[in-house]
Amino acid sequence: MTARLLIQFAAGLGLLGVAIGAFGAHGLRPMLEASGRFDTFETAVRYQFYHALAMLAVGVLWALRPELRLGLAGTLWLAGVFVFSGSLYALCFTGVKALGAVAPVGGLLLIGGWLSLLLAVRSL
Repeated sequence: MTARLLIQFAAGLGLLGVAIGAFGAHGLRPMLEASGRFDTFETAVRYQFYHALAMLAVGVLWALRPELRLGLAGTLWLAGVFVFSGSLYALCFTGVKALGAVAPVGGLLLIGGWLSLLLAVRSL
């Protein structure tokens, strides 16, 4: 991964976060509330946004300091968002409760991204 690609993924996740969040808050709210999954949906959107912003910041830092090894952090966050938020979105729309068991794997990927960032910038 490159700094440019990381920033592009961050922008894509942000774009999708707005679109998915708005669709859920307005178009799907009655269905999500009826199923008791509105809070789950909001958690998925929130974590997607947090990590889109983190990816954007790290992409800019990496562009300014290309010697830092920040690609792993971005890759882990991207995978973590897809697994964590993706499994929660799928749970909300399908009702398949087993999908909730996948979310912790995504959480571990997100944590791994933060650890990778910590290790990459320890020499700053």
